[in-house]
Amino acid sequence: MKTWIRHYLEYIKFSFWFVPGLMVLGAMLLSFSAVALDKQLNLYTHDALRFLYSGGVDGARSILATIAGSMMTVAGVTFSITIVALTLASSQFGPRLLRNFMKDRGNQVVLGSFIATFIYCILVIRSVTTKETSDFVPDIAVTLAVIMSLINVGILIYFIHHVSVSIQADKVISRVYRDLLGHLENLFPTELGYESVENREQAADATAADASDSRRHGVAATASGYLQAIDDDGLMEYATRENLLVRLHFRPGEFITTGDIIATVECDEDIPENAAAGVEGALILGERRSAEQDAEFAVDQLVEIALRALSPGVNDPFTAISCIDWLGSALCFLTTREIPSPYRHDGDDVLRIVAKAVTFEGIMNAAFDQIRQCGRSNVAVMVRLMAALKKIAGHARTAEQRQAVMRQAKMILRASRESFPETNDKKDVSSHYQDLLECKKDGLTAYMEECG
Repeated sequence: MKTWIRHYLEYIKFSFWFVPGLMVLGAMLLSFSAVALDKQLNLYTHDALRFLYSGGVDGARSILATIAGSMMTVAGVTFSITIVALTLASSQFGPRLLRNFMKDRGNQVVLGSFIATFIYCILVIRSVTTKETSDFVPDIAVTLAVIMSLINVGILIYFIHHVSVSIQADKVISRVYRDLLGHLENLFPTELGYESVENREQAADATAADASDSRRHGVAATASGYLQAIDDDGLMEYATRENLLVRLHFRPGEFITTGDIIATVECDEDIPENAAAGVEGALILGERRSAEQDAEFAVDQLVEIALRALSPGVNDPFTAISCIDWLGSALCFLTTREIPSPYRHDGDDVLRIVAKAVTFEGIMNAAFDQIRQCGRSNVAVMVRLMAALKKIAGHARTAEQRQAVMRQAKMILRASRESFPETNDKKDVSSHYQDLLECKKDGLTAYMEECG
């Protein structure tokens, strides 16, 4: 259930209507409250409240109508500027980056403030009435409308500055990096220790081997889409209740086609009739990938920016180099985190779920493979890739991490030898490669010393 709640909260975060909708509801409540307060108070008996609006019916209607009309005009201009910014971001950084602009709280609050002020004025103007005996003018409500319009002038100035800053390449890259780091912290919260988990995984393999003679049933997908998240708690509860072992064949971020075997269910007894529904009910499919449980999604966003910068139409290697620097920083952070085991046990330490594992090498390949392939003829990009690998090698703390670094380094070295016509350029890459080897040795020595 928690996974489903987080999934829908993530969906709301990227919506362009939720925050403006809440602000409109707040404006409606404020208008009703202000008018009710005006009906209860006699302002002319309080000298301290003389600064409030004290004009007649026509003046109040004129002010409210002017503010309402101007707010809708500004809201239209704001919306147009937002669409232009989104179009520019889509063409320069890629369509998948639009979600980052849509979840920007600043844009949502700006649009919501203008619409909320319009709704407030429309609702207040209804209460301005003319009768034969007396007129009613909500002085407090009209004064609040004037104050809101003044605040919106400042919000408009902020919005123009915010949009001009938010579409700058360095700002976009740093924001994507912060999102990537946040998702890595959520997905890999445990810091890497020095105790080996080999014994536990061997025990899990032994448990799986004991179940090799059990009855098996493949669960076929009934719909197509990207696997956005897996309800681990719900799947564990179901597998424990039915005494099952569930082997998942897909991980979040992968595309599932109708008819694919998404999981294999094993049981010593007859497979429950609701096994397919129980397993598939724990998988959340969608039209697009989500960073909720997909460690490579935010990595791919930075990679996409780098690839577009390296395209012949843009030819901006500096942006690509910036992306490489931030990707290297993210991978250095990942070296300090322990990637969870694919073997999931219940409270009685019985193996219930075998997930498709996420590996450090897989994340590193997602970060560097395409950049290396597209930038193999660019000396600056290849040198910066090797420099980033050198930094990661200095932080590497496991054999898997060091092997992944060396695999990438060897491919970069081979690509440079094949693509660079200039001998000195080849020597530059080779020099960085030798430095990386030394860094790897130093890192391994330090790691062994810490392990005792």
